[in-house]
Amino acid sequence: MKKPLSMSQIVCIVLLWVILAYFVIVGAERLDGPVILMLLMSGALVFIPVVKSLNKRNKK
Repeated sequence: MKKPLSMSQIVCIVLLWVILAYFVIVGAERLDGPVILMLLMSGALVFIPVVKSLNKRNKK
């Protein structure tokens, strides 16, 4: 069983995702379907484990 993420790890992961998403949005010529879909999928890949880790920490 894995240990839940620490708060500093959660903050670093979320901040890195926000910075990368910002660069993608600013660098895109236009916000079309594939760009929005990519942002949504990457957000899910980042935030689902973060939320699960927070829930696991709160249960203990």
